[in-house]
Amino acid sequence: MPVLVASDLDRTLIYSSAALALTMPDARAPRLLCVEVHESRPLSYMTETAAALLTELGDTALFVPTTTRTRKQYQRINLPGPPPTYAICANGGHILVDGVSDLDWQARVTARLAEECAPLDEIRAHLMATADPAWVRKHRVAEDLFAYLVVERELLPEEWVKELAVWAENRGWTVSLQGRKIYAVPKPLTKSAALHELSRRTGADLTLAAGDSLLDADLLLAADKGWRPGHGELADAQWTAPGVSALPERGVLAGERILREFLRQCRAPR
Repeated sequence: MPVLVASDLDRTLIYSSAALALTMPDARAPRLLCVEVHESRPLSYMTETAAALLTELGDTALFVPTTTRTRKQYQRINLPGPPPTYAICANGGHILVDGVSDLDWQARVTARLAEECAPLDEIRAHLMATADPAWVRKHRVAEDLFAYLVVERELLPEEWVKELAVWAENRGWTVSLQGRKIYAVPKPLTKSAALHELSRRTGADLTLAAGDSLLDADLLLAADKGWRPGHGELADAQWTAPGVSALPERGVLAGERILREFLRQCRAPR
């Protein structure tokens, strides 16, 4: 029976240039491997050590990249190791099978969102009406499933984010602040639902997960064992749960530690 490993990517296994500042002074920085290029610019990295660990993990377990990124954004990433058979994109809105979205899963998600939460157009209109152009750089809709803003973090009023979270909660949506992005995501749109579906399909007898943000909390709770790094929304909130380990490492070194923990659990007797 396979071990299924579902891991968030951004700020969990891979890191942007801005996120690298979480790690350590430049003089002590580890050697890095670029894993994402967009418009001829390198965007995301992992350490060379993490790349070797991920390659080993891909040969040992069923590794499932699990991300809030859209399919197009995910496909820009070139992870080391065997190409994943499955990937979870758009926060669970799409399950990719050999790179192609599973239409049955897509239809099930669409039907559930229509039944259980306010429509995307209402959320987007509220964001457009209340977000100040002084600190908003971009308004975006992802896969016709959820919305997000790209903001100037130092100018962003904390009270606005709190008020948005309360407003969205009453309409069946969740708000998450990750780096320079504010996400508004329907509550039924979860990584955990996609994890349960893949666990059912593959017959996995052990599921492992890692993530750093509020949108990863349900994924960590759904897995048999989970890890969160020492940075991110969950660490800032000192979030813990049974079966979830809070790691002290921050930045790219947290990515290495998470991969080591995955491999250790894969090799442990069950």
